[in-house]
Formats: sequence, structure tokens, C-alpha cells
Amino acid sequence: MGRTKDPRAAGLAALAALIADETRAACLLALLDGRAWTAGELARHAGVAPSTLSEHLGKLVAGGLLAQERQGRHRYVRLADARVATLVEDLAAQLPPAQGRPVRGLREASAGSAMARGRTCYDHLAGRLGITLTDALTARGLLRQDTGFALTEAGLAWFAAAGISLDGGGRRPLARACLDWTERRPHLAGVAGAALCRHALEAGWCERIGSERAVRVTGTGERELSALLGVPADALR
Repeated sequence: MGRTKDPRAAGLAALAALIADETRAACLLALLDGRAWTAGELARHAGVAPSTLSEHLGKLVAGGLLAQERQGRHRYVRLADARVATLVEDLAAQLPPAQGRPVRGLREASAGSAMARGRTCYDHLAGRLGITLTDALTARGLLRQDTGFALTEAGLAWFAAAGISLDGGGRRPLARACLDWTERRPHLAGVAGAALCRHALEAGWCERIGSERAVRVTGTGERELSALLGVPADALR
């Protein structure tokens, strides 16, 4: 008698096939910035015709990976939720380092360097900046990493004292490890990671640069993060 086929197998295969296209993968990676993009913006980013991109977007929406809305004549799409962002980032983190790949000009090299220094990973901070802040929280006893990521009582008090609200997370974990695809180490995600990123941008601690997901710490951010977490300014640059 043969084994009963796992009912999840067909769904998993369909999901893998949905992602296993370079144009669709490029769209998913671009949308990790947490913002909504127009179909035209994604077409230019992926280097395909708008009609081709529209077909791909239709498949991603139908597959539940993207959500869409229309405003006037524009069609906006974004990742469906944080679970999709986690899936895409975790898959990207499994890629081998891009060693030996030629860099196409100074602009690409500068953009790649900026992304490695600091960027948003959907709704939390990543790159060396994300790792630096995660390490600082851990060193001060605010975050535990020994049995999975978890905020300590001191950590909860720190967020409250810093004016960073942890409310409204729904079913998301309060703290979650997200493997950083450039640093190959976990940074803070989950409700706490999203709240820290949101506060950093709204309070002017960080600012977005360029058209990618790259962010940099401002002078205000250097002073505040040094005071709150004891991070040296040069470690934030």
C-alpha cells in the first residue's frame, strides 16, 4: 500500500513555482521596503514591459503574496503581510554571498554599500545598523537571544521609557529573529523591531536615502542612540 500524499505538497509546490521567476522575485525583493509601488515603478525596476509586469502581478496577487488597490488611474501593490516579508527575506538569506559578481559602475557599488550599512527589511532595520542595535539591546540585557529572541522585563521598560509603543501588533510575535542576508546574523524583527524602525524614522533618528531601502543614521540619531543604548557614533555610520 502506498503512502498517503501530504495534502500540503501541492500548495507548497505552487508557492515555490510562484516565487521561482526572476521578474516576480525582483518585485518581491523591491517591496521589502514596506511601501506600496505602482505597477509602472515595478516594471521599470524589473526591466520589463508594463504589460508583462501586469501579468506577473496578477499571479502574485492571486497567490496571496501581494495586495493591491487602485487610486485613480494608478494601481498600487504591496506585500500582503509581514509573513510574506519574512518568507522572502528568509529565502534571500539562504543565497550564497555574491562573490566575484562584477559591479556595474560606481552607482551600483555605492548603492550596495549603503544597503549593507543600513536598510529597512519590510518594517524593521537591517544591515550593519540592524545588527548593531540588536547587539546593543542584547548587551544591555534588554533582549535575550539564548532561547530565541525575547524582550526582557528591562527591555519592555526601555521601550516604554523611550516612548516607543509596542501596541497594535496583533498576532505577530513581540520579538523575532530575522536572518540578515548581508551580515549572516539575526537582527531584531517582530513587533519590537517594527516599532523601533518606525520610531527611528518618525523621530528623525534615521532617514531614507536614494530609491532603494537604504537608510542612514542622522546626527540626532547618533546622539539619541548613544544616550539610550551606549552605541558609539562611529558604529552607526
